[in-house]
Amino acid sequence: MFAARSHSELVPLHRSVSVLLVDDNLFFRRGLQTLLDFYSSTGSLTCRVVGQATSVDQALKLATEQSPNLVLLDLSLSNSQGLRFLQERSQGQERVLVLSDRQDDEQVFRAMQAGAYGYILKENLAERLWPAIKTLMNDQIYLSPELATGFFRLFQFYSGSPFIRAEAAHLTEREQEVLHCLVQGASNSAIAQHLHITVATVKAHLTAIFDKLNVRSRTQAIVKALKLGLVST
Repeated sequence: MFAARSHSELVPLHRSVSVLLVDDNLFFRRGLQTLLDFYSSTGSLTCRVVGQATSVDQALKLATEQSPNLVLLDLSLSNSQGLRFLQERSQGQERVLVLSDRQDDEQVFRAMQAGAYGYILKENLAERLWPAIKTLMNDQIYLSPELATGFFRLFQFYSGSPFIRAEAAHLTEREQEVLHCLVQGASNSAIAQHLHITVATVKAHLTAIFDKLNVRSRTQAIVKALKLGLVST
């Protein structure tokens, strides 16, 4: 798993999370709804489905109208156009968890690069979905172990290629420390505790890091930092 802390160490969440389901398989969406209802009845996090979409266009419309906290997205939607949702919602506030039946390193890489907060395989849904949701809602990213190795292998490959050649950002020593913690999946409070600084200071450093890397989210910062070789795993 990509997050640094175990599931039991995650910050308790006692709130409702609005969810948008994006999948063109009716029976799969019903299965997701059943799982979310079960999780809501047994945990501290209540998942409330606010919309269901079968196409990218419909998903984009519902995301704008409903402003969900979480989107469960099938990348194979409409001839693999699920990536378009990530690209067009790059400035959205929702966290996107990709659900896929393909264990494809390149697809995982592209999805995370486009702004996904997590990626799990449908065959492991019952085991991975709930930990993934809790991780995302703690503002961390989630990659299951079976996907992480290939994901980082591609980062290592691209780090020396013209595909991502760019000038390294001029980060301060403290910003580099914050960025390293971020790549490990730590939350703001965990970073603050580790570096013995306040959460407000962590947020200030993250703002500076995002500005220097020209990114808008934690996921994009992690992706770019790894691609540029600013941190190691």
